[in-house]
Amino acid sequence: MSFSALRQTEHSHPLVYKAFGAIPDGERHLQRILEFDRYWDASSETAVPVIRPGSELPVNAVPCGTFDLIYAGGTLSFLHAAVMAKRYNRSVLVFDRYLPAKSTRDWNISREELLRLADTGVFSEAELDSVIVRRYKTGWVEFFKQDGSQKRLYMQNVLDCAVDADHMLGLAKERVLSEPQNRLLDGTTFTACYRFPDHIVVEVADCKGELFYYRAKVLVDVMGILSPIARQLNRGRPQTHVCPTVGTIASGFEHADFDTGEILASTAPAEIGPGTGRQLIWEGFPAEGRNYITYLFFYDEVDSENDKTLLGLFETYFRLLPQYKQPGSDFVIHRPVYGIIPAYFHDGFSLSRVIADDRIVLFGDAASLGSPLTFCGFGSMVRNLHRLTEGLDRALRDDTLTKESLAAVSAYEPNVASMANLMKYMCYNAKTDEPNFVNDMMNEVMIVLDQLPPRYREAMFRDELKLEELLTVMLKVAWRYPKILYATWEKLGLPGSVGFLKNLAGWAFSTTK
Repeated sequence: MSFSALRQTEHSHPLVYKAFGAIPDGERHLQRILEFDRYWDASSETAVPVIRPGSELPVNAVPCGTFDLIYAGGTLSFLHAAVMAKRYNRSVLVFDRYLPAKSTRDWNISREELLRLADTGVFSEAELDSVIVRRYKTGWVEFFKQDGSQKRLYMQNVLDCAVDADHMLGLAKERVLSEPQNRLLDGTTFTACYRFPDHIVVEVADCKGELFYYRAKVLVDVMGILSPIARQLNRGRPQTHVCPTVGTIASGFEHADFDTGEILASTAPAEIGPGTGRQLIWEGFPAEGRNYITYLFFYDEVDSENDKTLLGLFETYFRLLPQYKQPGSDFVIHRPVYGIIPAYFHDGFSLSRVIADDRIVLFGDAASLGSPLTFCGFGSMVRNLHRLTEGLDRALRDDTLTKESLAAVSAYEPNVASMANLMKYMCYNAKTDEPNFVNDMMNEVMIVLDQLPPRYREAMFRDELKLEELLTVMLKVAWRYPKILYATWEKLGLPGSVGFLKNLAGWAFSTTK
């Protein structure tokens, strides 16, 4: 292990130092984590203009290839690129600054939702079943109560399949590379793009810093939460809320239940520091063999005073893990999992975040249109893949590649936008909230859901609630827990409350419910 990032954590984050020192490729993972953490510094800086007019293209720039689509980012982009290449016969280039088709997380989804990918004609049902490494009999949600009176809410067909993300991406990568006109570049970083009336030129740098240029009809930004394009288009504010998430894939836990998914679980009141506070939440999912995935995360506003670094959260994870799952004598960490799940508050009746420009479109976490409460990036891509691919192919055929036309090719869903607003209630505020506020509130939600037919809980945790069903849940919670009305004012305020009503109105009149 080289003297670099890991050695620098020896005294500041001793538990991280010990754990990552024993993890295969721990130094590389730590470098990725530190890159994610640079997001917090960048969020307070002026966005660097990376979308430039064609007139600024260096005179010596000669494109190394021409494609219909160039994908910046090589993770979820492969699902989209595979369909565009195989179903629509589009030539594609995919590049990533690290190893393409490798994820920093694994995924959970229901089998019914996963099999939507078979409808594309690119993946068979047998192939999709092959990426499921474990299915659970049931799952539950539970939030801490000091007196032990918390409601454990059980549900079926919710995040009950553990998916090997790298296997899934590998299948998609094979589809892309099966067509000779397509290319894949690793160790390649996006630096800028130059726009012309009939094409766009993308500038990238290899691991030595040498610049190369590629030409396309459309640039697809799938660079995730760190996307410089998203920062420029949204004036440096591409997210309003975030969910920092860390965890491990490990074996050797004592008394792990391999038939049950622990979808959301809290084990204590909020952690409170000087002027700050975080309601920490766990997830636990059995994986392949004897492996078990545990996540620790919290919801927060982007500009809160809380420490939202993944490095700091990992130190907390290792400190608190025995309170959630007790490591046994044969406990081994096989791989860390981590990321920053983004969210965006749409202050309007429809999509208000900028997710496109002329000849540029954003997907995945770069677009920040998923719900951090449930579906997140993978689920959002799966459920919207058909319209994201069909819509982009239609725009290419019709040569309608303006900002307005490409903005219509999006994963925006009115119901998800409204549901995502509920995340604000999960953002603990030490200045206004009692220590167990989030847990108490969520217990009331679990009690209400338990009193309603099972479809309510399943739909809520799959982002499939109908508007009238959401209103039913909200009214019943308010009746049982009047404090939620005051909390609404504290969490949303007048502008946020008006914005939430706009979202609900947009959902009510939307044609895509």
